[in-house]
Amino acid sequence: MVQMENHDTSSTTTTTTTSSSFSSFKTYFHALSDTPHRLARRACSVSTSFEETSRVRAMSGTDMKRTLRWYDLVGFGVGGMVGAGVFVTTGTASRRYAGPSVVLSYAIAGLCALLSAFCYTEFAVDMPVAGGAFSYIRVTFGEFLAFLTGANLIIDYVLSNAAVARSFTTYFATAIGVSTKLRITVHFLPKGFNEIDILAVALVLIITLVICYSTRESSLLNMVLTVLHIMFIVFVILMGFWRGEWKNFSEPGNPKHPGGFFPFGASGVFNGAAMVYLSYIGYDAVSTMAEEVRNPVRDIPVGVSGSVILVTVLYCLMAASMSLLLPYDMIDPEAPFSGAFRGGSDGWEWASNVIGVGASFGILTSLLVAMLGQARYMCVIGRSRVVPAWFAKVHPRTCTPVNASAFLGIFTAAIALFTDLNILLNLVSIGTLFVFYMVANAVIYRRYVSVGTTNPWPTLSFLFCFSLTSIIFTVVWQFAPPGKPKAFILGACTAIAIGVLQVFHRTVPEARKPEFWGVPLMPWIPSISIFLNIFLLGSLDRPSYVRFGFFSALAVLVYLLYSVHASFDAEEDGKLSHNNGENVKESIETEDHKLEV
Repeated sequence: MVQMENHDTSSTTTTTTTSSSFSSFKTYFHALSDTPHRLARRACSVSTSFEETSRVRAMSGTDMKRTLRWYDLVGFGVGGMVGAGVFVTTGTASRRYAGPSVVLSYAIAGLCALLSAFCYTEFAVDMPVAGGAFSYIRVTFGEFLAFLTGANLIIDYVLSNAAVARSFTTYFATAIGVSTKLRITVHFLPKGFNEIDILAVALVLIITLVICYSTRESSLLNMVLTVLHIMFIVFVILMGFWRGEWKNFSEPGNPKHPGGFFPFGASGVFNGAAMVYLSYIGYDAVSTMAEEVRNPVRDIPVGVSGSVILVTVLYCLMAASMSLLLPYDMIDPEAPFSGAFRGGSDGWEWASNVIGVGASFGILTSLLVAMLGQARYMCVIGRSRVVPAWFAKVHPRTCTPVNASAFLGIFTAAIALFTDLNILLNLVSIGTLFVFYMVANAVIYRRYVSVGTTNPWPTLSFLFCFSLTSIIFTVVWQFAPPGKPKAFILGACTAIAIGVLQVFHRTVPEARKPEFWGVPLMPWIPSISIFLNIFLLGSLDRPSYVRFGFFSALAVLVYLLYSVHASFDAEEDGKLSHNNGENVKESIETEDHKLEV
């Protein structure tokens, strides 16, 4: 009965909001003229965990069903991460950057992912809602940064999902032994947009139907596909250790090329880590399932951290297997694993087809998890009213965000229809690293600042100084020529960062303690995560930053023209609060938490 009342109130509020700022050109132009005042009121307005888990969640009408256990989350995490990326990035990272030490690149990237996963877990346990990073930033840094974060997340999800769907066509052709592309070339379209991929579109639409139907059935499908995929990965690992030669760890195929385990030095290892980190992107989608977990306090830490650790072990073993099969300078960057068997002796070419089948299963699982995640992000963004409330609706029969799922599924399919894979991949990754960086900052801010009772400037000053030192370290590492001056500056940056961190740790007390689960060794672990994310951001190419700047500017424009006015109207109607400095009680003892404890 309470849910129905909330649903009715939400519907009424939506109608009122529409009539207040967007009912006519006159009212809209009046709203635009009032933009500075509305920005001042809404941009830094924060929510609370209590509001996110109660009043804001009720705006979706029907609640999502709590049907997931820790093993479902591990399955989603593994399925979301172990996609086609590892079959592509491993070869490029080994051939161009790290050589055999690509094994260490995966270990470093895995550590970075695990530290970020800790930060996500603290928020997800404290605030088990489907908003993920969007909600976490909203309760710490306010609505505007949350919208910027959410917009980049949605864009990255849609583009990467379109890229993954198109890569399925390539691996499926390998699996069935077809040498020609399963795409239709339209010659009058520009290059890069002229290959029509009907199979990718069909795949996206089918998965959209699955995730609209039921989260529980989606989990079962993901579990089956993930188990099959892991079986193929184990096959690749065993074949590599059986047929490989240990000398390939130190001897290149061409004696003129650098040799040893570290042919490109320490910088090559870290540059390789930046590239293979793309293979870990996907675990953050697990946090968007928090609202559908039966026992968030127990299941979320196991599901998020456990999946990252398991995937790190698998990736390191796969990288070692590939390095054993071929010298690093003979690895095919485009298809490292299947290429190793294709170039082998007679009778082993069939293994490349098997790897194509395994990669196809991986693509299906990663696409399924990512599309589940993107729909839940959009659903919670709709609850905040910065996008139309239509996206927030949860279907009363399926208990899934059908509107958000269908819209983003069709949008993804449209992009996957004609856009080249390389163009899409060039547009992904920087936004995700930016989001991980923001979440690491947010978890420190939330621990040391209580809105309205604690002075935030010591914490903000620390975050600024630590980030600035990390940026200087990264710039010097990337661009300064080797020598003693470079080593001295890097050492000085490291000493300054550790000193600033230690002073902050000793002088600023924590304002709140997590009641159920918190990041250990605070603030060291999230600070290391901040540094690693900045360091990996420094390894990305210029087009990635151009993309990030373009889409961020587009997001700011949307916020100024629509979002700030819609959320201002929702506040006027009493659907959103204005917590911008006053003392707000941070209560996390919701009814669900009490039942679980």
